[in-house]
Amino acid sequence: MTLGSFVTKNAFRNRRRAALSILSVAASLFLFVTLLVALREITVPAETIGAATRIVVRSRISLASLLPSRQKDVIKKIAGVQAISPFSWFGGRFQSEDHMSFAQFALDPAQVTTIFTEATVAPDQIAAFKTNRTACIVGKITAERYGLKIGDHFTLTSTVYPCSLEFKVAGFYSGTIDDRNMFFHHQYLDDSSGMDGWVGTWWVKARTIEDMPRVIEAINKAFANSSAEVRAETERAFQLNFVSMWGNIKILVHSLCSVVVFTLLVVSASTMSMAVRERFRELAVLKALGFRRRELFGFILAESFGLAALGGLVGIGGAWALYTFGSIARMTAGVFVSFEVTPRIMGQAAVVAAVLGILASIAPAISVARMSVVAGLKTLD
Repeated sequence: MTLGSFVTKNAFRNRRRAALSILSVAASLFLFVTLLVALREITVPAETIGAATRIVVRSRISLASLLPSRQKDVIKKIAGVQAISPFSWFGGRFQSEDHMSFAQFALDPAQVTTIFTEATVAPDQIAAFKTNRTACIVGKITAERYGLKIGDHFTLTSTVYPCSLEFKVAGFYSGTIDDRNMFFHHQYLDDSSGMDGWVGTWWVKARTIEDMPRVIEAINKAFANSSAEVRAETERAFQLNFVSMWGNIKILVHSLCSVVVFTLLVVSASTMSMAVRERFRELAVLKALGFRRRELFGFILAESFGLAALGGLVGIGGAWALYTFGSIARMTAGVFVSFEVTPRIMGQAAVVAAVLGILASIAPAISVARMSVVAGLKTLD
């Protein structure tokens, strides 16, 4: 019998316990990876090529504060601006739902494809959208979720504006980072809500990436010291600032990860201690045959590390396979549109598994080191 086979036989002597140990490590690391990936998706929004030249202009006071529509003519005249559109969040509930299941935005229909260059819409559909005031275009994910078809009618009741609007589906868009939203005519919102002359934000398309800093600075200066000061920023900066409004979500997720790892460490250490305690007599025999403490510690470490490594392989590999080949949009009902298990996250989880295997072997190794041959031989199996 080789040393490797000896360690393997000891590790799987109690197959049920070994299987439960591996599964507990796998489940915990699967949760660990899921939390880190979710944190990454929330705090590090994905960015497309089109987003690199988009600027969001919002109120300097608060995102909830509206901006006067007269600002449009001023921004259009700034050198480097290719297109501008109002972009107001409607906050509507779909039909009889109690909550808002997808976002809806009012904008200038003539500028949709100019500002959102990555969005793919059939030419006949975008033409129908532009010519019908009550028309809307819906993201592919939302359309599939509700089974919407061209020509369908539905009603949205706003939680922000004092109105309910009926829409006709003119088309669908896809190809963006988030294919869940709905776009409709801002003029329709103005006429129906009685709040003509105000917008939520402005979305501006710069001609080139080189124009971005100059355009942002010019927009901020244009309305400085006015009654409606603005904050112009890149789309990515806007997304990150929006996420920061949720509070310090990083602390929450990292706290959950710490709890998961600590609980797993306690369970693994207890399991290894139990397994080694049952073999005190055998270890005492090995001591009597001349095996030294470091060799016995090596056996225990190899066993603990091996079980942790197997659990890590199952948990990390399972998370990678599920989120790589599965549809996270369907799993989360559209809450997440992408879930990328990066090599960095897998590496962090692998380090946790390795450290876990080492730490779980320390307590039983100390017990064996303190055990005398006589005391070990007296131990009952």
